[in-house]
Amino acid sequence: MVMNTHTTNYENAFIAVADDCKAINGEVPPTKGAKKSVANIQFEMISKKPYQFTSDDVVFGVFAERNDLTEGEFAEARAMFFSKGQPCLRASPLTKRYGWGVHSDQNGRIAIYGRETAEYERLISDKGVKVVKAMKSSR
Repeated sequence: MVMNTHTTNYENAFIAVADDCKAINGEVPPTKGAKKSVANIQFEMISKKPYQFTSDDVVFGVFAERNDLTEGEFAEARAMFFSKGQPCLRASPLTKRYGWGVHSDQNGRIAIYGRETAEYERLISDKGVKVVKAMKSSR
């Protein structure tokens, strides 16, 4: 049986902070209790290893961590996970709430930039980069 594979990856794109985001600067998502939030996991993965992961890697990484998957389960679980469409990083709390823009390079590898940074400003006005807005929190 062949499953369709969906992706959340962008190439040469920048996800700008949502219009209704209240964060003036990129903020580190606060931890609440022992279990990490989606924002915590995404922030750790991307900020510690910029341009190492694709959006799919991060979205699946959150799923894997929150479901306590072992590395041996990754291949099959990832195939099942992406057999259905998944929300991309336009729906991430990093872009909606915490003031981070997400840049995808030509290979789909991502890094985050706080909205106060020069690099954020450069990317948002770069004609060679497709700019898309993060989803608003309110309708």
